[in-house]
Amino acid sequence: MLAPVLETSRLILRYWKQKDLFPFSIMNADKRVMEFLHKILSLEESDALAERIQKEFKEKPYGFWAIEVKKGTSFIGFVGLHYLDPIELPAHFTPCIEIGWRLDFDHWGKGYAFEAASKVLEYAFQILNLKEVVAYTDINNMRSRKLMEKLKMIHNSEENFVHPKTSENSPLTNCVLYRLKNPKRCSYG
Repeated sequence: MLAPVLETSRLILRYWKQKDLFPFSIMNADKRVMEFLHKILSLEESDALAERIQKEFKEKPYGFWAIEVKKGTSFIGFVGLHYLDPIELPAHFTPCIEIGWRLDFDHWGKGYAFEAASKVLEYAFQILNLKEVVAYTDINNMRSRKLMEKLKMIHNSEENFVHPKTSENSPLTNCVLYRLKNPKRCSYG
């Protein structure tokens, strides 16, 4: 099963195009966008990340979709699902499927991340029938945390963790974990 193109009222979540690589590299070099991530990415690192993202779409029915504004900007970032295994992230909650996003700074504050992430969660639960989706970020990344909460994701402070692949000085050291269970697969009592 290939991942479909997804649409919302304002956005198209699509496969990546060659022309996305340059604006993606600019976004990955923006200190504001990368504030709570491991580091600013070089052009080569940005291209390698885009290649890994595209590879996941070939292997799985999901990945990080490129976000395009209908009748607007052709690439503003990405949103989607990623399989995290314990080798990539040795943490108490892996293996798992995470939801993630990264938007160009000029498109922050317009509701695009919520709109796109909501569509991805709908796909994750209604089409893929996933049991749960997680998200994590630095404890001080209030913008992403607010989005996770707006998406109805639940944070349990007992699941906070130190990112195992960062140095002590990294901006992504002390992390919070959010979870969202598939409402169709929850059992009560």
